[in-house]
Amino acid sequence: MIPRWVPITDLMRLGRKVLDEVRQDRSPVIITEHGRAAAILLDVASYEAITRRYEILKGLDEGERDIAEGRTQDWEDAKAGLRKWRR
Repeated sequence: MIPRWVPITDLMRLGRKVLDEVRQDRSPVIITEHGRAAAILLDVASYEAITRRYEILKGLDEGERDIAEGRTQDWEDAKAGLRKWRR
């Protein structure tokens, strides 16, 4: 998935066409202003997938930090806590 670069002026003139292309091929569009990247336009499904992945990675990072800082518990205590939580 190679992003396309679209100047903001083209986006303003051809917004509907650019949006239709984003929806159709699901490739991101990098919107430029004065020749520099200013924003990224994504279809909703791609944005939601990226957000889900980010939340998973964030959870893994927090778990690794907990382990490094000694915030752990043994399996039996964890299992007992889960039983209470399920009720």
